Amino acid sequence: MAFSIIGDMFLVLLQMICVIMVAAYLITRTASFTRVLDGLVTWKSQATLILLFGALSIYGTESGITILGATANVRDLGPMVGGLACGPVVGLGAGLIGAAYRFSLGGFTAVPCATATILAGLVGGAIFLAAGRKFIGMHGAVLFAVGMEVFHMGITLLLCRPFDEALEVVEDVAFPMIIANATGVFLFALIIGNLITERQTKAERDSYLSELERKKAELRIAHDIQMSFLPERLPEVPGFELAALSLPAKEVGGDFYDAIPLPGNRTAFVIADVSGKGVPAALFMALSRTVLRANALVPRSAREAVSEANMLIAEDAKSGMFVTLFYAVVDPATKMFTYVNAGHNPPLLFRSGGGGPAELKGTGIILGVMPEADYREETLYLESGDLILFYTDGITEAINPGEEQFGERRLIETVTDCRHLPPAEIIGRIRDAVTEFSGEEPQFDDLTLMVLRVA
Repeated sequence: MAFSIIGDMFLVLLQMICVIMVAAYLITRTASFTRVLDGLVTWKSQATLILLFGALSIYGTESGITILGATANVRDLGPMVGGLACGPVVGLGAGLIGAAYRFSLGGFTAVPCATATILAGLVGGAIFLAAGRKFIGMHGAVLFAVGMEVFHMGITLLLCRPFDEALEVVEDVAFPMIIANATGVFLFALIIGNLITERQTKAERDSYLSELERKKAELRIAHDIQMSFLPERLPEVPGFELAALSLPAKEVGGDFYDAIPLPGNRTAFVIADVSGKGVPAALFMALSRTVLRANALVPRSAREAVSEANMLIAEDAKSGMFVTLFYAVVDPATKMFTYVNAGHNPPLLFRSGGGGPAELKGTGIILGVMPEADYREETLYLESGDLILFYTDGITEAINPGEEQFGERRLIETVTDCRHLPPAEIIGRIRDAVTEFSGEEPQFDDLTLMVLRVA
């Protein structure tokens, strides 16, 4: 007979657990509950939660199984969870509702049962406050539920008479009630914990996306500012054709080119590559370009302009960054081409008479390393049909999925096949050749080109 009663009791309590799972999900998804999690406690939200957890307490009483006038149930579950998750007001309110309903049913255990239900909510709320107005988590909640039900059994033995009947009731219902209430609290704690984690993850994701959008907006502004440093229109140089292109690997980059009109109808041509990528390189690029342009506009030789720029850049280059640079001055009247190559990729000179290109090799070290570095200048004379290709290493070091570099040989072959075209079209052919070669491989370095041809 006792075995049959216990079996029925576990079956009923199992059914209650299934209902509790649904109730836990629905209650924790209400606006009132989520507001409490956010710390936005209002009387309206507390009243709503008191009613919800109070109703759960009444359900816990009604769905129990009665033995000798006492009911094995999960009545304390609603007040316990209400107190642990929402504070003492909700816990006490739900406890009073559950206790009042239980007391109205009568029975010789009515007083200890009603008392235990009120205390379940009140103590749960006190734990909530002690934890800094936060849910204590799964392990603490389950331990509290076990301790609360042990206390429930204890005051039943203390207050109920005759003692023998009270002891018989406690012996029959203690274990299943402790297990059922602890399981119910576990399910609530699991769902609440998942909800808190979900909300934290969402908040972190939203914060990350917001920060990402802010940085993207800043990079777009930086990109626009940097692009404004490049010539909006290249100057017309009598007797020459000119085109240029710069494609940063990121929103901003360290490559730059320039064409600077000088006194005496001369023009200075510049192509440069700052070490590094991204925003630091872009800032250093802005510094380098400004310093170089300012020095170029002062009447002086190419060597003096680069030397002075190097001294100023080196004095400010505290980050360890440097610049490779090719600087040339063209006199349209004489077709004289004077240049300084400060550690930059040698531009390629294609003579009109055919044959392989000549490299305009280095005449000094990179800018920004040694303030007193010495530079020399070289001079050559151009003829009609001659073509000079200025480029940065992002062209020749572009790689394909097989990690093979585009290389200088492919660059020379590309230019040789189309050197009869206008400079802008030559640049387009080089860009397309690099893009086709790289395939799906992302661009990892800035690509900058400038083509100068004698008409």
